[in-house]
Amino acid sequence: MNADARADETQAHVRYVLRLADTSLILGQRLGEWIGHAPALEEDLGLANLALDLIGQARLLLSYAGELEGRGRDEDALAFLREAPQFLSVTLAEQPNGDFAHTITRQWLLDAWQLEMYQALAGCADPRLAAIAAKALKETRYHYRFSSGWLVRLGDGTPESRRRAQAAVDELWRFTHELFSPDETDERMRATGIAPDLAALEPSWSRRVDEDLRVATLTRPAAQPYAWHGKRGVHTEHLSHLLTEMQHLQRTYPGASW
Repeated sequence: MNADARADETQAHVRYVLRLADTSLILGQRLGEWIGHAPALEEDLGLANLALDLIGQARLLLSYAGELEGRGRDEDALAFLREAPQFLSVTLAEQPNGDFAHTITRQWLLDAWQLEMYQALAGCADPRLAAIAAKALKETRYHYRFSSGWLVRLGDGTPESRRRAQAAVDELWRFTHELFSPDETDERMRATGIAPDLAALEPSWSRRVDEDLRVATLTRPAAQPYAWHGKRGVHTEHLSHLLTEMQHLQRTYPGASW
C-alpha cells in the first residue's frame, strides 16, 4: 500500500470512529438537558446515568480518533472546537427532546441500533475499537432495557401516553434509514474487517423494534424517502443550537484547563 492509500485509509478510520463518538456525545448532551426536568426523580436520575455512560463512550472514542488522526487534537478539542459540519453524528441523535415520549422513542431507536453495532464491533479487527465496543455494549444493554421498557409503558398505558408515543415513532422513523445506509467510509472500513456490514445488521434491528412495537401496541410507520446525511456532516438546524450551548464555556475561555 502506497503512502496516499495509507493516508486515505487512515482518514476513513478517523471518520468512522468519529461517527460513533459524535453520536454518543450528541445523544448524551441531549439527555443531559433533562436533568432537573424529568417527570419523576427516578427518571431524572436514570436519564442522567444514560447521559454519563454515553459521554464516557464518546470520550474513549474521541481520544482514539485524535490518536489515529495524529494532529494533536485531544478529546476536548474534538468535542468543543469543531463546527457543526465537522460533526459526524447520525441525524436522529441531534433531534430535540420534545416531550418524555419523544425522548424515550429517540433513545430506544438508537439503543437498538447501538446494541447491534457494538455487538459487531466487539469482534472487529481493530483491537482498540473492539475493547471500547465491548465496554460500551454492557452499558448499551442497560440503556436498551430502560428505553424499551418505557416505550412499552407509554404505548400500552393511557390513551394519552399511547397517542404521544405513536406520534413520536411517526415523527422520528424517517431518520432511521440513515442508520443502515452505508457510504464509502463504511465500505472501506468493512473491507478492512473493522466495520460491520450494515445491511446484515438491519434485519436483527428490525425484528427487535418490531417486537417492542407489538408489545407496546404501537404501529410501525411506512418507510419514508431518505434525505438525511448527519454522518456525512450534513445536519439539521438543531445541531448548531445544541453545539452553541455545549461549546460555550470552552469557546469563551479558550485553552482553559478543567
